[in-house]
Amino acid sequence: MNQFTGKVWVLGDDIDTDIIIPTDYLALPTVEDMKQYGFSPLRPDLASLIQEGDIIVAGKNFGCGSSREQAPEIIKALKVGCVIAKSYARIFFRNSINNGLLLIENSEIQDVVKEGDMLTVSPGEYLELDGKRYSISTLPDNLMDIINAGGLVKAMQKRNGVI
Repeated sequence: MNQFTGKVWVLGDDIDTDIIIPTDYLALPTVEDMKQYGFSPLRPDLASLIQEGDIIVAGKNFGCGSSREQAPEIIKALKVGCVIAKSYARIFFRNSINNGLLLIENSEIQDVVKEGDMLTVSPGEYLELDGKRYSISTLPDNLMDIINAGGLVKAMQKRNGVI
């Protein structure tokens, strides 16, 4: 995955899956139908403001709550470039990878970034804000292969010569 720059949307700690996509909207037929309600309990207008390639920056325990797979699917459907948080709920983390959503852990950036800032992400290398670089850890190659393929199903199809 190549370096990219996106506008930052700042969220807090403990953003659970019910905030990412409330239960009331899970009965809608598709993720495309659901995505307009993303983050609505916290910020009703956020889904309509997010543009392709934007970046969500949050605190600790992002994606806690139920293990619903629609939560990372909604974020991906909103075309978010990545989510950067201090920490993630483990099931959400794996569901995100399986859906091709890039997640980055960083303990510093939430404390210095402001909503609307432009942040540059070099996956596996660093984050850059106002000329200052913040180190990030790399994901294992097999997980990056899944993200780069667009999710686990697409990665396995590619590996097996189906696509």
